[in-house]
Amino acid sequence: MASIRQAYVVASKRTAFGKFGGKLKDFKASELGGIASRAALDTLPKEVEVDQVIFGNVCHTDPSGAYLARHVGHYSGLPVKVPALTLNRLCGSGIQTLISGAQDIRLGEADVVLTGGAENMSMAPYTLHGVRWGTRYGVDQKLEDSLAHALVDKVTGPPNCGHEEAPMGITGENVATKYGITREQSDAFGLLSQQRWAKANAEGAFKAEITPIELKSRKGTEIFEVDEHPRPQATMESLAKLPPAFKKDGLVTAGTASGMGDGAAANVVMSEDALKKYGVTPLARIVSWGVAAVDPNYMGIGPVDAVKQALKRANLALEDIDLIELNEARGAIALAHPLGASGARIVANLTHNLHRLDKKYALGTACIGGGQGVAVILERV
Repeated sequence: MASIRQAYVVASKRTAFGKFGGKLKDFKASELGGIASRAALDTLPKEVEVDQVIFGNVCHTDPSGAYLARHVGHYSGLPVKVPALTLNRLCGSGIQTLISGAQDIRLGEADVVLTGGAENMSMAPYTLHGVRWGTRYGVDQKLEDSLAHALVDKVTGPPNCGHEEAPMGITGENVATKYGITREQSDAFGLLSQQRWAKANAEGAFKAEITPIELKSRKGTEIFEVDEHPRPQATMESLAKLPPAFKKDGLVTAGTASGMGDGAAANVVMSEDALKKYGVTPLARIVSWGVAAVDPNYMGIGPVDAVKQALKRANLALEDIDLIELNEARGAIALAHPLGASGARIVANLTHNLHRLDKKYALGTACIGGGQGVAVILERV
């Protein structure tokens, strides 16, 4: 029986994440993906030939969105012969691209895969439906905020079964009610996110993964290389003053929900044959992964079963894991959550910090809108 072909992360880069309507608001998602991808590829020998591009994106917020992965390849400087796939597993897209790349390597269909995710939530348009084929006299049309509507799961079960819509914020309220989480506990967790980001940033936890972007304006040139969304000055007192965002007397606020934002991350995956061919030293081995589905109304619990799958497939216990990033450990509330990019950011951060902290195993996982969870285990090599 042939042995399983192993897949390795050999390069990981990301942009700093911009806040909603912030400094990256005018970059198309594909442009951001190209910036991160070119930076990752530039760390490898020039002779490396990429076989495929697999890139995640959730909301096609500009007219070229349908071509995203293909355009990422172009912006990265890859030959036009390299095929591309745009992938959407919502919040888990960035991790799923890594999984899909590893699967292609295991199947022998590729030796080098450029994976990652990109999102520009700031570009989300207002839309007007039903006007292409004409409108009735005297009927005013209504614009819809495409981003706000995308963050509401409108089908949470089989038709005609009494299922209600599930706004993402309400799913958080549902989990809090089910597991007895208080407003104070929620605020404390939000504050911890800001503190974790500040500590990690001060200690250089993001230095190896972030590629700077040169921003030009009438005021001159600025180097954008620090995440824009965090608010490290937050306190329990300031968080307590924020009103519930989704439900009267609820606990989810602007300080405890995932922030919207813009950004991209890229991870290059290689087979063992490619490592030898190009003389590349890997950063991490992709050990295992898991994908699970749960009740969409409690989507935040999705990582539980996904993590169990990944651990079982790796023959590991949770106690064996040195670094865990539950789309939070280094400050996801603080960092913002550009939907298609976050999973790839998690992989990039864990890959570099396994080396920075001299650890062996890392676990990255995320809950997914619509009621799913995804997880991946990495091993430092």
